[in-house]
Amino acid sequence: MPIFEYGNIKIDVDEDGFMQKPEEWNEDVAKALATTEDVNEMTEAHWKVVNYLRDYYKKYGIAPMIRKVCKETGFSLKEIYDLYPSGPAKGACKVAGLAKPTGCV
Repeated sequence: MPIFEYGNIKIDVDEDGFMQKPEEWNEDVAKALATTEDVNEMTEAHWKVVNYLRDYYKKYGIAPMIRKVCKETGFSLKEIYDLYPSGPAKGACKVAGLAKPTGCV
């Protein structure tokens, strides 16, 4: 199993860089994972998306569809891609510590 290391952060990830033990997620881990997604600074907007994804996942056990993310956060799809260039499924879900989405997020 691959290991992601950044500074003092060391976590097990899958071949796509998604956390294997989501219970180890915290804000420092999110900031470290963000660097793998061309996000050098986590702004309030980045955290709004991450926190929404985490809350939704805790409630329903899956990542929300992108339409729901846009509607609930108030960001357009373009704005989500501006925040997370690799997209809501790969980038935002990875930074949020969620499992790799299987469907269309």
